[in-house]
Amino acid sequence: MSVKVVKFGGSSLADANQIKKAAAIIRADESRKYAVVSAPGKRFSDDIKVTDMFYACYDAAKKGEDFSDIFAKIKERYNGIIKDLGLTLNLDREFAIIEGCLLGNAGRDYAASRGEYLNAVIIAEYLGFDFVDAADVVVFSESGEFMLDKTISLISQRLENSNCAVIPGFYGMREGGTIKTFSRGGSDVTGSLVARAVNAEIYENWTDVSGFLIADPRIVCNAEVIETITYTELRELAYMGAGVLHEDAIFPVRTAGIPINIRNTNEPEAKGTMIVAETDEESRNIITGIAGKKGFCAINIEKDMMNSEVGFGMKVLDVLREFNISFEHLPSGIDTMSIILSSSCIEGREEDILNRIRKAVNPDKLEIEHGLALLAVVGRGMRSTRGTAARTFAALAHARVNVKMIDQGSSELNIIIGVMEEDFEKATSAIYDCFVN
Repeated sequence: MSVKVVKFGGSSLADANQIKKAAAIIRADESRKYAVVSAPGKRFSDDIKVTDMFYACYDAAKKGEDFSDIFAKIKERYNGIIKDLGLTLNLDREFAIIEGCLLGNAGRDYAASRGEYLNAVIIAEYLGFDFVDAADVVVFSESGEFMLDKTISLISQRLENSNCAVIPGFYGMREGGTIKTFSRGGSDVTGSLVARAVNAEIYENWTDVSGFLIADPRIVCNAEVIETITYTELRELAYMGAGVLHEDAIFPVRTAGIPINIRNTNEPEAKGTMIVAETDEESRNIITGIAGKKGFCAINIEKDMMNSEVGFGMKVLDVLREFNISFEHLPSGIDTMSIILSSSCIEGREEDILNRIRKAVNPDKLEIEHGLALLAVVGRGMRSTRGTAARTFAALAHARVNVKMIDQGSSELNIIIGVMEEDFEKATSAIYDCFVN
């Protein structure tokens, strides 16, 4: 029988009613044998995520402050879920262990992981599935480097003897015996690892939206859902801020050719978005998606005859390497070069960096321009369609948006556009209207 791995996010498991929806989805298809779960998320806009409450407990414990009130709210949250699910499960022992470890300064990652751990114990009990602790099967080196091959092997061995199981997402164990978490949203990665380990037919990622949207719904009202997207397109969009799926969740399943299906727990009848390695399906709107983010700056360098000075660019980039700074884009002209960077990575070091560049290449003019936003227009349909760039820039001109930077890769899969931060939303809407509306 084919196997499906399902992952449910925090909003899908925020309370007992949401957990019942998730359980109904799992039970509706007997091939959904392995479920990866997040910690309970927000039940309403002003609510607090359980993970954030655990972080607060850790911070208080580290300062030697009393965190009993916050911990009591965590216990109340889980005990309420247990009661509303009609279970007789008692977590008092687990609560006592966790509280003792927090008092013993077990670490920030340990605190963060307990939300997933407790939720998985409850959901496994409710479904009648085995509980498999991620700490037993997801492995990091002592230095914190994720160990893919060993993890896949351990998950495969453990689940070989389990017909159905619930695995907490987001964390694993260092070889030295301490808990280590992925970056925020890392339950997506755990789901992908489980799907790879059991050679799943599909990895279903259940969240609170009915698929991956062409543009940010906070900017474009009623943005259309992307029906099919390739891993490559998704990587481009995820890197530029599209946040439905953790970008590292792609790699474990990509090599195995396992598709990812983004689905909505609250609208299970919706098909969602299918993420695949390759597709012959035509993109309905030429572009697949638009994504971007603010918080960039440009180091602008001018020097006569720059293009004939051997090693000029290398000298500049060596300065960035000295400061451990990576760059986003490097547009250049005959006598000019601009380096696009995240503003946060040079904060407090601007003058030091500029002085080192002056010493390295003796520019005629050197400045930093702040307040930039980057926007990615991505789509496999752009390769075979003439005039995509022309339409894009015509739309921006019509919206009176000044373009500060243009960069297009050789794959012709995307166009990166730099605009001022105040024009970001206007630019996104203009491009969406041009290609979709």
